[in-house]
Amino acid sequence: MRIRKLNHSVYQIEYHLVFGTKYRRKILKKYVQSELIKGLRKVQRRFPDWYIHKINTGDDHVHILIEIPPKYSISDTVKNIKTVTSVHLRKKFKFINEIYQDGNLWSAGYFVSSVGLNEAQIKKYIERQGSFDIGEDASEFS
Repeated sequence: MRIRKLNHSVYQIEYHLVFGTKYRRKILKKYVQSELIKGLRKVQRRFPDWYIHKINTGDDHVHILIEIPPKYSISDTVKNIKTVTSVHLRKKFKFINEIYQDGNLWSAGYFVSSVGLNEAQIKKYIERQGSFDIGEDASEFS
């Protein structure tokens, strides 16, 4: 974890975010996961001061290790990630529109924890999600 600097602040904080699909439907197959990552790249372009370090998914949830400046709230960060990725996936896959006719791909809630001394442990936890998934090293986002 690096120390980041802005005009009026210096920070060193990462967050482990987890959120699931609505009704925990298992729609995040490999081909959907690759498009989800493209959607997250759109988020990264929209917010270039966000640093996504790790991404992994189960069939019905997403884990993200992200570093955001203190000027952004966690709830706004999650809202932006969910909105951009939902719009992106709904444009790419008609079956998602059929399943989620109300327009809500993601469940309303999320889990967040700050990453401190146990950074390596959380990275390993994210990498190990899904028994057959290797995980996506998101270092190209940084």
